[in-house]
Amino acid sequence: MNIPSKKEILTRLDIQTLNDMQETAYTTICKEKNTLLLSPTGSGKTLGFLLPVLQGLKTTVTGIQCLVLVPSRELALQIEQVWKKMGTGFKANSFYGGHDIETEINNLAQPPALLIGTPGRIMDHITRASFSPDNITTLVLDEFDKSLALGFEEEMSFIISKLPRIQKNVLVSATAAVAIPAFTGVQNPAILDFISESAGSGLELKTVISDEKDKVNTLLQLLCHIGAESTLIFCNHREAAERASKHLTQHGIDNAYFHGGLEQMEREQTLIRFRNGSVYFMVATDLAARGLDIPSVKHIVHYHLPGTAEEFIHRNGRTARMNAAGTAYLLLHKEEPLPAYITDSPAMLELSDKPLPPAPKWTTIYISGGKKDKVNKTDIVGFFLKTGGLEKDELGMIEVKDHNSFAAVKKTKTKSLLGKVQNEKLKGKKYKIAEAR
Repeated sequence: MNIPSKKEILTRLDIQTLNDMQETAYTTICKEKNTLLLSPTGSGKTLGFLLPVLQGLKTTVTGIQCLVLVPSRELALQIEQVWKKMGTGFKANSFYGGHDIETEINNLAQPPALLIGTPGRIMDHITRASFSPDNITTLVLDEFDKSLALGFEEEMSFIISKLPRIQKNVLVSATAAVAIPAFTGVQNPAILDFISESAGSGLELKTVISDEKDKVNTLLQLLCHIGAESTLIFCNHREAAERASKHLTQHGIDNAYFHGGLEQMEREQTLIRFRNGSVYFMVATDLAARGLDIPSVKHIVHYHLPGTAEEFIHRNGRTARMNAAGTAYLLLHKEEPLPAYITDSPAMLELSDKPLPPAPKWTTIYISGGKKDKVNKTDIVGFFLKTGGLEKDELGMIEVKDHNSFAAVKKTKTKSLLGKVQNEKLKGKKYKIAEAR
């Protein structure tokens, strides 16, 4: 097997060059035994550690060589997706709670070189002896501070105690001045701090005052002011996210909500709809503050302010990414003070009555076939254009997963498309094709 060059990988990822952080991470991680990488959300940390991880893999070794521990299944899936796009030739799998464990055990019959997983699920597999840890020489703890905040210290400590041959540790965080837990055994790492360098970002803070303690009506007015642009609305609790979402829906604003209480498929479809423009507004808990692939967010609304400066930074990190501009709105009751971690005085935004934002022009179509069924983007494009009667500009972003696929289609063409493809075969097989919800 020939390992692709860095240039070949960047071409596959449609990236011209690595940024400064990624170049420095590549050089340092390849050279050092222990590395602490601190870099803001959206800066490309995943590729920053995957490229040097690839350089450490050996084609002559059978079994798992690198373990990546992450705090959430979304982050696990994102890392796996980036790895597959890199086209390394090495197998990768992601394991997490809510995923069928029998499927994971079957995947281990031919173990991946790269295993990505949440601490609880990886601990489960180690306890079951589902795989041998003997060939794991590289350990990556991505967003490790978030894993600790979620209470995974015991699981992470257990896992690390069962890895006897670790030669390289990579700890990754988007939080500055984070303490390295003693159970990692990491001492005197090479520290790559790119967080302080990002202070002059294109983020603008604005304050919006609500006369009522119940701020849902002010939120509605603010979204009318923002208009049809991608916006993340953060709440501190699941119930509040669902309530705010329901209120917006009842008053004519298309939106979706996202939190850890949803089933995996629900969460995945919500993120896809938000990414492809089928929904402009997503009401979420801090689960959406980091580790998710949701580019091009224009606005952040803090419906509730978080309790810590770190979470405030992570939320805001969803916008103004990679030198782009973005706005974060602090939605406050008139008697609610700014928390101590906000030292500046954000500009006050006075709201006026504006019409509801227009509904999105796109909708998302679900297809019950994916990569495991040998379905790819080209197949879907050809099928929807030839059989479904779409024009090229009526078909938007397409995402192909292992067992299903999603395509953005102009809303005005959805009914006619579904009518034309309903009983037709895609690559010789009938699949369920319907509007995603």
